[in-house]
Order: sequence, then C-alpha cells, then structure tokens
Amino acid sequence: MHYRPLGRTGIQISPFALGAMMFSSFGTSDQAEVNRMVGRALDAGVNLVDTADAYGDSEEILGRALQGRRDQVVLASKFARPIGDAVNHRGGSRRWIMTAVENSLRRLRTDHLDLYQMHRPDPGTDIEETLSALSDLVHSGKVRAIGSSDMPASEMVEAQWVAERRGLERFRTEQPHYSLLDRTIEREVLPVAQRYGMGTVIWSPLASGMLTGRVRRGRETDLRRNRLFAALHDERRIDAVEEFIALAGDTGMSLTHLALAFVIAHPGVTAALIGPRTMEQLDDLLAAAEVALPDEVLDRIDAIVPPGTGVGRMDQEYNTAPIVDARLRRRPVPERSAA
Repeated sequence: MHYRPLGRTGIQISPFALGAMMFSSFGTSDQAEVNRMVGRALDAGVNLVDTADAYGDSEEILGRALQGRRDQVVLASKFARPIGDAVNHRGGSRRWIMTAVENSLRRLRTDHLDLYQMHRPDPGTDIEETLSALSDLVHSGKVRAIGSSDMPASEMVEAQWVAERRGLERFRTEQPHYSLLDRTIEREVLPVAQRYGMGTVIWSPLASGMLTGRVRRGRETDLRRNRLFAALHDERRIDAVEEFIALAGDTGMSLTHLALAFVIAHPGVTAALIGPRTMEQLDDLLAAAEVALPDEVLDRIDAIVPPGTGVGRMDQEYNTAPIVDARLRRRPVPERSAA
C-alpha cells in the first residue's frame, strides 16, 4: 500500500480508507465479523477508518473492533447530522460540538480523534462559532485535525478566511462525493482544496452501488428495490453505467475496480472510502488498489461523462438552502391593488 499525505497535516494515509457506516444496523452488526473485516483491512495496509455519530451504532461496534490496534489507525468521525429528535442535538454550535465529541470518544473507546469532521454545513450557525469550538478541541488534545464534508467551494473559502483572520484552527480536509457519474467537484471543490492544502477523502465512489454492476438497464435488483434512493432509478445514470460496463469489459477489469481506480487517480484526491458489508466485498475492493488506469482509458471515461460534469445527483448530497427552498429563489408577485 502506497501512502499519501493528508493535506498538510503531516499525517500519511492509504489511498483507500475504510468507511464504517455499514458496520452497524445499516449493514452488518455482527461484532465478530466486523472484527475480522477491520483486521483484514488493517493487515492490508489501510490505516484511515471513518465513521460518524449519525451512523447508528457504528461507533460502538468500531470501537470494540479497534481494541488493541487503535494506535495503528487514523481514526475519523463526524458531527452535525441530527441525532434523535432533540432540536439542539445537531448542527455546528459550540453547545452541540462539545457534547457530540464526548459521546463519540466514549463510544469509540478512545481519548482522541485524529480527524473530526463537520458532516454537513450548518447555515444557521456562524462558521466562526464552529471553528472556535473545534479549535478548543484541538488545543485540548481531544482532536488532532478538523475537516468538513459536502461543503460548497464558496463556504470552504469562507471557512479558511475566518480561521486566518480570527486565529482559529482551519479545516484541514474535505469529504466530498465523487465518482464516474458525478465529476462536478472537479470544477471548484478539488481546486479549492488543492489551493489551501486540504486533504480530500471521497465518499461513495461507487455511487451507492450503481458502479458495482448490480444496477443494469431493464434488470430489477435488491438495490433498485430500495425506494429511498431515487438516483438508482435515474435512466440517464443507468445509461452511463452501461457504457462504463462496456469500457470495463474492454479493459479486462471489473466495473468496481474501474470506478475506484478513476477516483484515486485525480491529483486532488487523497483517498476514497470503501464501505464493504462482507469479507468477500472487502477483498474485492482492496484488490482495486493495484489498478492504475492508462491515459487512453481515462480519455474514454471523459467521453462518457466529461470532466467537471455529472449525470444526475446522489440523494444523500447536501443542497444549499437557496436551491431547496423555493421562497429563496422566487420573487413574490405583488398583489394588484383594487381599482
């Protein structure tokens, strides 16, 4: 396994990182099986493990699996997504961050996190409030580095400026979505990350399973029966998947390996998260670390989904308020006065 610098933190990480969302009630909560999978990944050289407080019981299961091997791992978790129904158990306020980190440390059975990430932007909280609280965690030793996730490029820049002007710790990493089907972060997010020396850890490089070959035109699968994800039924995305399947066949590799090798080939990408549910899936994903794509294959990928563009969107992606809330992008029509 060849290691890469995580931005300018001085931390070296593997190009594949182990995403632990599936080590929960969302996937497999069998502790013995998770222990074996985590051990297998670490033995293969994977050294970044990523989870979040919003991933059900993932932190607790992962904390048990890492006993005795914690020092070998760059351990990352996240905050800001809603936890339960309590109105203040979410977001980027100091009040919640100080509670959330203690909860994560307890569940993970550790006294510090190597990387603590804001899971989603919080439009209702000043970024200075968030960075101030995170800076205190860094200074206290409970957190080694801080990062963001799904943050638009403009907000990434704002956070860097606020940190510099207020003398606060700055976001050292960004965790965006990137895949063969969605290359939009090539336009601004990756260049901004490179400009500020931020590491990037990609989530869902297989597009919620669409890039495993299990979602095909005219074929009903367990994935497509999941009505929670409309993207799995987007015919434009399925058409692109069919083209990528043909390309993978021409090059003698699986679609999964093509998709993973593409993501980590970008110079602005530090690592890609892999989220296996089974040992068989883990072994297949790890094998992709040996794949390097020649220019002619990358050129053919560009012809299917051009650089900086995308085919549809992932359902889990963050949308800024002006896009989602129609009231913020439609001028009200004035009422006509009575004659």
